[in-house]
Amino acid sequence: MYHQDSIENDYEDADSLDNRVVIDLEFERQQQSYKMNDAVKSFITHFYRSIQNGKIFEITHDYEYGWNMLSEQYFKTTTWPSVESIESMIPNESMKSIFLILYKEMYFRHIYASLQGGPTLEHRFESYRNYVQLFNAILSAERPLDLELPIQWLWDIIDEFIYQFQSFCQYRAKQVKKGPNAPSNIVEEIQMLKQNSDVWNVHSVLNVLHSLVSKSNINKQLEVLKHATLSLTIGNSNANIDQTQFTKHQQELLMDLENDLFAQSSLYKMLGYFSLVGLLRLNSLFGDYYLAVNAMHYVELDIHKQSLIARVPSCIITTCYYVGFAYLMMRRYEDAIKVFVDALIYIQRTRTMFQAPARSLLNDMIAKQNEQIFYLLAIALNFYPMRIDDSINSYLKEKYSERLVKLQRGDRDELTNMFHYACPKFLSPVPPNFEGVTDQYLMEPYNQQLKVFMDEVNQQLSISDIRSFLKLYTTLPIAKLASFINKTPDELKAILLCFKHKMSNIESDQISEEFRSSSEVDFYIINDMVHIADTKVATRFSDFFIRQIQKTNDVNLPLILLTQ
Repeated sequence: MYHQDSIENDYEDADSLDNRVVIDLEFERQQQSYKMNDAVKSFITHFYRSIQNGKIFEITHDYEYGWNMLSEQYFKTTTWPSVESIESMIPNESMKSIFLILYKEMYFRHIYASLQGGPTLEHRFESYRNYVQLFNAILSAERPLDLELPIQWLWDIIDEFIYQFQSFCQYRAKQVKKGPNAPSNIVEEIQMLKQNSDVWNVHSVLNVLHSLVSKSNINKQLEVLKHATLSLTIGNSNANIDQTQFTKHQQELLMDLENDLFAQSSLYKMLGYFSLVGLLRLNSLFGDYYLAVNAMHYVELDIHKQSLIARVPSCIITTCYYVGFAYLMMRRYEDAIKVFVDALIYIQRTRTMFQAPARSLLNDMIAKQNEQIFYLLAIALNFYPMRIDDSINSYLKEKYSERLVKLQRGDRDELTNMFHYACPKFLSPVPPNFEGVTDQYLMEPYNQQLKVFMDEVNQQLSISDIRSFLKLYTTLPIAKLASFINKTPDELKAILLCFKHKMSNIESDQISEEFRSSSEVDFYIINDMVHIADTKVATRFSDFFIRQIQKTNDVNLPLILLTQ
């Protein structure tokens, strides 16, 4: 996933984009001969043989290191050899067609990431058609494909699929916005976009993700694992499950899964799981946060349990970012803060994993998401002050002290700027009107979400002063408090009710409807007197040791399963 700094700067400026030289594909094919040196040929044939023989360690090495090393050495600013130029190198075996589709997926991904000027419209169309071929091969099979790929690659396929859809929507909006008076090549592209409205259609993208979820039966698997006494790793098919620990409903689900070949396939399981994260991300981009969180209903959001299943750091961080953002927009601040803090601690502990030269692009993405999460955490804490991890709190106050001061003062411009930087790049699920697009079409999804956010900001700012006064007293007459903020007692009562409502959060069970308050300030009113309750609880060391014991058990569980 490759985030850009702003919606308006996802690609080159309009002038440079209009003047971009379109790659001559015929010339490109003629140049492949000198690019196809022995190292590249050897890599491609070895890569194919590794996939053909199911050697997962060699596949992982070729995918994560070999491809990136050769890209840096030979294809830093050019494309890899086309599929047509390598097809003769691959023997006519059963795995040939799948390998060529997978190679083409990486080929286009390299164009999106490295080619100066970005992909052309033809690249975007061809990449979509290649994804259609890939997912059709996976979903239309009567039996699971005899294909084993690294978990990182499976995550990258889903992640890149959604990224390219997002990129296409933004590119289409930019081109259509230029209108009929644009240069002739742009007008031709607009006409092609209009004629190929089925390409990167939102319904097709959602259908792929839902189909992968359904084919893998991943929700049933997660439901069983979520309520099991022992949480098993999804990819561990050798572990014995004690069925006496399950309810009757779960035992029925377990029997269904045991007879489902697709549910037992690691390829389908992980694609199904990552598709759930994809649905979370896509619905968040559309602004449907309830549906986004609902997609993760059976997924354990605890990072220690997540890492037993996903085992891909970028997937875990992406999940936390979008879940936390959805919670923030749903006004579930306590849940959002917990998710953000867990994500930041996880990034701190796994940072060294992204330092390798081959992962420089991933390192940049993680670094930006880390800063975005800090921004969102600062906003959530400003709305809902609560105690958080000391190391994260110290770093937040040290690095973002000026921003925190502005937030405490109720600086609306600062809140807007932080939201703009930290929020996802929102999309409209509706294609543009090719006959005429307003100047604000591209920014309209963002502006709608910003309006929702600023409405909440305005309500929060009205109660921030009251919170500061309540911290100073144990009891306080309503009339006196009203005089502090230049309000009448009746107006103050309405504000206090708003305060009470804002401090109530849905209990952390993803879709639970139970409300509670964990705010550092709580109060009740009796006979026009505000009574402030002390909600600060003395540190309980026993809770700390219990949590550490539980974490140790979670870490030891995979080791125990391996010895069985």
